[in-house]
Amino acid sequence: MLEKDVERHLSAVVLKAGGRCCKWTGTMGAPDRIVFLPRGIVLFVEVKKKGGKVSKIQEVIHRQLRSLGTEVHVIWSKEDADTLIAKYTTSAA
Repeated sequence: MLEKDVERHLSAVVLKAGGRCCKWTGTMGAPDRIVFLPRGIVLFVEVKKKGGKVSKIQEVIHRQLRSLGTEVHVIWSKEDADTLIAKYTTSAA
């Protein structure tokens, strides 16, 4: 499965949950997507294909964002996307 397939699936799952999934461009190392979910939840999501690697610059940027208290996630599959979004959109969240 290609990275773009996982990214498309993430966008579809977010939309179905009533959110927005925006592509982050122009900043080297930034996560691929900014996810806005109901109840003011904002997540930064890096999408990788199975066997892919997070680059050194991505690790640095992710660490910087996390130090600011933001949620940064790396997903590797459609199932990861489903699990991530379900975690933040279930009634118990």
